[in-house]
Amino acid sequence: MQFDIITLFPDAFAGIFNTSIIKRAQKDKLISINLHNLRDWATDKHKTVDDTPYGGGAGMVLKVDVMDRCLNKITCHPGPEARDKRSGHPGPPHQKVKTILLTPQGKTFSQTKARQLTKFDQLVLICGHYEGFDQRIREHLVDEEISLGDFVLTGGEIPAMAIVDAVSRLMPGVIKTESHQNESFSLHQGKRGRPPKLLEYPHYTKPAEYQGWSVPSVLLSGDHQKIQQWRQQKIRKKK
Repeated sequence: MQFDIITLFPDAFAGIFNTSIIKRAQKDKLISINLHNLRDWATDKHKTVDDTPYGGGAGMVLKVDVMDRCLNKITCHPGPEARDKRSGHPGPPHQKVKTILLTPQGKTFSQTKARQLTKFDQLVLICGHYEGFDQRIREHLVDEEISLGDFVLTGGEIPAMAIVDAVSRLMPGVIKTESHQNESFSLHQGKRGRPPKLLEYPHYTKPAEYQGWSVPSVLLSGDHQKIQQWRQQKIRKKK
């Protein structure tokens, strides 16, 4: 899986992508992550990527021409929905690409969506800033818009980190299959692929007793069938 992230602040990703599971997945060549500074595709000496909106209004808007030059350079080919909207740069036909705009208006990200995104060879994640995007970016250059939820962030960098993390851990070899199958939101998949509303069962570790707080005796019994039944009973519903 190849992730390409378009951002104005590539340094923001240094910590999260250089630690733990994501770092190991890159080292083992299970995933690759490329950061692209949008300003590299500006053509003026000031590296301008935004401008004031037509019709007036507060804030600055990211420019469609700069974004198009960037996408044409870094994508294997346009994503499946956008392919008919853009000309040229067809790329290898076997590559499956998804270009995603990270916006508050997008569909809310979920475990089901993360699983769907593992089917692609390349995910292009566009991080916004300032007032927003030229509408033509939405209409002609991307396949989908995704949001983390009903709240406002400074930019798209944090959503991009979340998507890379959630999708990467589902890729073969990144973590043990059993681990992510038994995680929150992977338990008891809902009908028609709807996101499940169940969280993981409680976990305990040594010591078996601390300040009068004891680990449930069934977990110390060694009876795996009873342990599994207890865990099924203790799975919590999402509030």
